[in-house]
Amino acid sequence: MIGRRLALAALLPLSLLGATRAEEKVVNVYNWTDYIDPAAIKRFEAETGITVRYDMFDSLETLEGKLLAGHSGYDVVVPTNEPTFSRLIKVGALAEIDRSKVPNWKNLDPQMMAEVASSDPGNRHGAIYLWGTTGFGFAPDKVAALAPGAPVDSWDLLFKPENAKRLAPCGIIMMDSAIDVIPSVLRYLGKSQNSTDPADLAAVERTLMGIRPYIRTFASGGALEALAGGSACLAMDYSGDVAQAGARAREAGHGVVVRYAMPKEGAQLAFDMLAIPADAPHKEAALAFINFLLQPDVMAGITNATMYPNAVPASRPMIRPELLADPAVYPPADMASRLFTIGPVPAAAERARSRMWDRFKAGG
Repeated sequence: MIGRRLALAALLPLSLLGATRAEEKVVNVYNWTDYIDPAAIKRFEAETGITVRYDMFDSLETLEGKLLAGHSGYDVVVPTNEPTFSRLIKVGALAEIDRSKVPNWKNLDPQMMAEVASSDPGNRHGAIYLWGTTGFGFAPDKVAALAPGAPVDSWDLLFKPENAKRLAPCGIIMMDSAIDVIPSVLRYLGKSQNSTDPADLAAVERTLMGIRPYIRTFASGGALEALAGGSACLAMDYSGDVAQAGARAREAGHGVVVRYAMPKEGAQLAFDMLAIPADAPHKEAALAFINFLLQPDVMAGITNATMYPNAVPASRPMIRPELLADPAVYPPADMASRLFTIGPVPAAAERARSRMWDRFKAGG
């Protein structure tokens, strides 16, 4: 949810820090793996004198667990609008943002911010950082060789057991996130992505169990490296991660080709939000960091590095033309009509989904 794996040896992981003083010129950031331009970090530190301490997560479950436990020590976090961001708002885990201290808020696309207002009425708790879709990355040559005729524009490539069985020898990776996977399977089955009907959840479980024998591993961040290195030929993943995998494969020059597919049955659209935990120890530094990121040239650099689009329209002239033209990064209008967003589900339904996911991972 976002362009190389960070080499931030100078940025100590939060777990090594111990207690911090509120007056310290520090901002503790918790963001997705491969989701920042390292040059932006260095520039922020140079311009403000504020040290960035940067940790990474690879699933919404991990982020949510940290924040719901309280006293995480983080100042800026990047939850996806649904369901994590909206849930954190409802339980009071996020602070309202003082826009008078974020003048670059004016750079945000008002239409996109309206899209996330259903998660955050009035847009009081977060600004869009980056956005993307969930589909699958695949190696076209390997897929054609092992499963000739299999559709590469449909979830059938992954969710039909006969296709998964044929592709198992070259490696299938499933996202390690019930939050991302279950809504996509529901849409594939022609159901509402927000369904709480036990019969619909049972249909999802049957679909997933049908391909369970053919899944090599579960991973979120790790799928990128596997696709780029050629050790996997199919992975359910985020659009920008697949784009990064394709770029790394080209740079390596070993003949590995990686493409992204937005399934015709629909792909989940998600917005990752810049937010501040309610108990953040350095709120002023957090506001300064968010304001810095929302500058057009900074956001252009982040998009160029991560291959995820942003919500600052003035950044577009500074984004690499090949990214603007890449449908995996900026979906064209005909593909945009297939996108869907998810909403929160009741706690009981969420627990049922989690139990089903545990059974699926365990294989029964």
